[in-house]
Amino acid sequence: MRVIVDQDRCVGSGQCALTADDVFDQRDEDGIVVLLDAAPPAERLADVRQAAVMCPALAITVEE
Repeated sequence: MRVIVDQDRCVGSGQCALTADDVFDQRDEDGIVVLLDAAPPAERLADVRQAAVMCPALAITVEE
């Protein structure tokens, strides 16, 4: 799996970091998404997909 984030679209809601905190984080100054792991292990797929679905700005893309 490959994860791509678009920081320009991110609105800082933090749903991704709450759903998959080993893959996503947020910048302290503005809450914008930070990708910690662009190629997480397959067992994290369900959580990463959920984070992408929950993103209100649709700033996360998951390629399988």
